[in-house]
Amino acid sequence: MSAKSIIFFDGVCNLCNTSIDFVIQRDNKDHFLVGALQEDLSRQILSKFEVREDYLDSIVLLEKGEIYYKSTAALKIARNLSGLWPALYALILIPKFLRDPIYDWIGANRYRWFGKKNTCRLASPEEKAKFLSQENLEQTGFAGL
Repeated sequence: MSAKSIIFFDGVCNLCNTSIDFVIQRDNKDHFLVGALQEDLSRQILSKFEVREDYLDSIVLLEKGEIYYKSTAALKIARNLSGLWPALYALILIPKFLRDPIYDWIGANRYRWFGKKNTCRLASPEEKAKFLSQENLEQTGFAGL
């Protein structure tokens, strides 16, 4: 089995959780694992990379050994979804300094607009294969992390 990309998200953010549900439903090629940024396994994996201090304010994508944040991460995720979502990847041609302020504005207001949970989202039995676990890492090419 080939290595998957890992999406790290704010596990208490309602917008982030809804976004992860959206990705899981459209990840027909089983390309992604997902994990809350607040979880120990996520922190352990991210500690092996030079991750920015403000990573909790962004979705973080680990793809082919590289870390991506904010709009770049979102566009790289869209590129691997089913349907017309990969067409959004063309927006990668817009420089980050123009894309990321919009991402930052939404991120800065996400709790106020969409709310916050008291605890991180738990995977349903049907979703367990999509969520980060030591077992899933070993089965998907991340055993060395």
